[in-house]
Amino acid sequence: MIPWLLQHLVPLAEQMEQHASGDSRVYLTARTAMAAVTSFLAAIILGPFAIRWLKARCRERVDSASETLNKLHASKNETPTMGGMFIIAAVVIASLIWGDLSSAYVQIGIFIAISFAALGAVDDWTKIGKKTRGLKAKQKFLVQSILAAIAITWLYLVQRDQPHGLELIWPIGQYGIWLGAGFIFWGALVLVGTSNGVNLTDGLDGLASGCVIFVGTAFVALTYLAGHMVMADYLSIPYMAGAGELSIVMGALVGAVLGFLWFNCYPAQVFMGDTGSLPIGALLALAALVTRQEVVLVIAGGVFVIETLSVIAQVGWFKFTGNRLIACSPLHNHFIFKGQHEIKVVTRFWIGSALLAILSVASLKIQ
Repeated sequence: MIPWLLQHLVPLAEQMEQHASGDSRVYLTARTAMAAVTSFLAAIILGPFAIRWLKARCRERVDSASETLNKLHASKNETPTMGGMFIIAAVVIASLIWGDLSSAYVQIGIFIAISFAALGAVDDWTKIGKKTRGLKAKQKFLVQSILAAIAITWLYLVQRDQPHGLELIWPIGQYGIWLGAGFIFWGALVLVGTSNGVNLTDGLDGLASGCVIFVGTAFVALTYLAGHMVMADYLSIPYMAGAGELSIVMGALVGAVLGFLWFNCYPAQVFMGDTGSLPIGALLALAALVTRQEVVLVIAGGVFVIETLSVIAQVGWFKFTGNRLIACSPLHNHFIFKGQHEIKVVTRFWIGSALLAILSVASLKIQ
C-alpha cells in the first residue's frame, strides 16, 4: 500500500532518481529505513506478549551431549525459546507495509522467512518437555533442502534474464562462471549452509543476534547498491534490476533483530531458537544470491563460517584421533570452557563480526 501511495503522490521532479537508477523504486532509501524502524517497534511491542505466552509453553531445556556444558549453562534452563516467532512476524509486517509486493524478490523473501520459521518452530516444539533433541538431522536437512530448492528455483526464473544473474562471481577482477541450471543446486547449498551456520552460532545470550545485525546491515547496503544502475557501475558490482526492493526485507530483518536483542541480551529473557535462526540465515543467503555476492557473505558472515568449521573440524578430528581439537564446539563454547565470562565472549565475537562486515563492504572496491 505504501509504495502504491508514494508512486501516485511523489512529484515529477522527485522521480528523477528512479530513472537515474534504472529501477522502478520510489523513495527506496526512506522505505528501507522505515521498514527497519517499523520492524523494530513491532518486535518491541510483540516481545512481552510473546515471552509471556512462551513462558507457559516453550521453555528451554539445556540438554547437550556435554555434561560440563549442561552445568555451565544450567542457569539458562526454563528460559522461553521460540522467540524467533516475533522476529519473523515483525519482518513480515514491515515488508508487507513498506515493500513492493509485486516484486518477486520481496515475495521470495517473505516465503523464505515464513517457511523456514515454520520448520524451526516444529523442531523447537518437539524439544519442549520431551527427551528428544528435536527433529532428526536428516529430517531437518531434507525439509531445508526442499524449501531451499523451491525458493532458489523461483529465484532462478527471475535471475536468468539478468546479465550476470546466474554467474558465480569472484569479486577481485570480476571473473564470472556461468552456472546455468546449476545455480539451483548452488543456491540451495548456500541457503541451507548459511541457515545452519546461524543456528550453530546461536548458543550464548545475544551472540547470534548481534552478529546478524552487522551482517544484515552490510547486505541492506549491498542489495540497495546492486539495484541501483549508477552505483552498481561505479562499484563494478553486478546490476540486478529490482534487487533494491530486497533491501526493504533486509532492513526489516535488521530492525526486528535489534528489537529482539532488547530481550535477548545477557541475561536473556528469551531465545530465538531454530524458529529464528533458520529463517534469518536463509534470508542472509538470499541477499547474497540475489546480489551475486556469495564471496562477500563468507567475509561478512565470517563468524558463522568459523563457528561451522569449528564443529566440522571437531567432529572430524575426534573420528580420526579420538581426541578433541578444541575444548567444546562450536567455538564460542571453547572459550566458555576456558573460564571466560559469557559477556566477554559475546562482545568479542560482536567486534569480530563488525570488523568483518566493514571489510566485506570495503572489498567491493578492491578490483
